[in-house]
Amino acid sequence: MPSRPTRPVAASAIDKHVYKVFPNDMNAHQTVFGGMIMAKCDRLALVVAERHSGHVCVTAAVDSIHFRAPAKGNDTLLFSLALNRSWGSSMEIGARVEAENSYTGESRHILSAFFTFVALDENDNPVDVPAVEPETDDEKRRFNNAEIRRESRLETRKKLSERH
Repeated sequence: MPSRPTRPVAASAIDKHVYKVFPNDMNAHQTVFGGMIMAKCDRLALVVAERHSGHVCVTAAVDSIHFRAPAKGNDTLLFSLALNRSWGSSMEIGARVEAENSYTGESRHILSAFFTFVALDENDNPVDVPAVEPETDDEKRRFNNAEIRRESRLETRKKLSERH
């Protein structure tokens, strides 16, 4: 059986996509509405998945959204997303969001999340995607950690299905 083609992480990654925060992005606490940040991450993760796979993709799971700090008015959000690993038709994309003060240049890490996408063919059936070719030490670390998260997702799914 031939092996899957491979693609490097950099071929589909998004690095520091810029979003300027405006008053309509705020919640009642006068920090940036978390749902807006999550939606933006999901859309950008879709771009990464489709670039990597060359197919239409759908969100299958969102894991470990961690809000580390709030973003505030006048911040600029910097979204960085990259493919961590792929398995058959599914892919894990990691997201990191920073809030930057545009006046001082100071930035802080405000969110980390992991999205799982599935690639679909023209009949909406799952289709195999290229394997990920990690090149840097950081990409290799994320590649290895993705397998741990996948094992955890599958184990949780199994335990929950046994309760029915």
